[in-house]
Amino acid sequence: MSVSPVKRQKMESVLDQLKHHTTVVADTGDFNAIDEYKPLDATTNPSLILAAAQMPAYQELVDDAVAYGKKLGGSEEEQIKNACDKLFVLFGAEILKRIPGRVSTEVDARLSFDKEGMIQRARRLIDLYKEAGIGKDRILIKLSSTWEGIQAGKVLEAEYGIHCNMTLLFSFAQAVACAEAGVTLISPFVGRILDWYVANGDKKTYEPSEDPGRVKSVTKIYNYYKKFGYKTIVMGASFRNTGEIKALTGCDYLTISPKLLAELSKEYVKLTPTLSVKEAQACELEKIHLDEKAFRWHHNEDQMAVEKLSDGIRKFAADAIKLERMLKVDVLS
Repeated sequence: MSVSPVKRQKMESVLDQLKHHTTVVADTGDFNAIDEYKPLDATTNPSLILAAAQMPAYQELVDDAVAYGKKLGGSEEEQIKNACDKLFVLFGAEILKRIPGRVSTEVDARLSFDKEGMIQRARRLIDLYKEAGIGKDRILIKLSSTWEGIQAGKVLEAEYGIHCNMTLLFSFAQAVACAEAGVTLISPFVGRILDWYVANGDKKTYEPSEDPGRVKSVTKIYNYYKKFGYKTIVMGASFRNTGEIKALTGCDYLTISPKLLAELSKEYVKLTPTLSVKEAQACELEKIHLDEKAFRWHHNEDQMAVEKLSDGIRKFAADAIKLERMLKVDVLS
């Protein structure tokens, strides 16, 4: 239903209304988008950094990262790895100048099954931020929600006070294990869940209220966390359309791409929260505990989650390799 120009002047945009109920996070490495939509937090990943690093506007950051890698020396592989880590931190540091909250920086997806490797790499990223004068309280370290990643997050939170954002989360088993590990935040991937059901089921379109990413994933996780008093933040991610976002109004956090932020900023309809702590606490849910064996079994029972987790790791790893190849040209020059 269209809104008259006069009424539109008095009404807040959907984006502004959303900010009253949910913490809005920008899912981008593009500083201009962050300046325009003024989110509290921002998230990055290898794919977003790869895209941003190829923009002429950010060539100086790439040059600085390469210079840093060369300065530390070592083998070509070590120089490139150090340059990559530095580039992630340089982007994160620039983003933090533009937001009041935290930025998420991702550990290499190729370490997704290496608990100790993830811990070491996360601590390295935090050290690089410290060198840049940025405290760990403004950083979320992103880890893949494998069993090993979740356990790495548990150690980082409990022993080092490093806040973690568990990404590539598709199953309820992953969400339960993350809550039990005491991580700061999880990122269930709404859109990728929808993609799987569209590709593998008979139904090709879903109403936002019936979206399997919303109903089967984020809503259930949100209700479970709030009913049993878990402090872990639920941040819906990977949205395909604004309908999915509006259908999750009231969720703790939502991380949204610039394209969808733009659409929400131009839409003028009344937005009503669909998730609430009060309703969650009234839900009939049973509390469960998952050790490693139970986690692996329950996660394995969810075909969608198994396929999307492995696919997500491969895609993030592929973009990390592309980024390294891009930096390699500069390192060798």
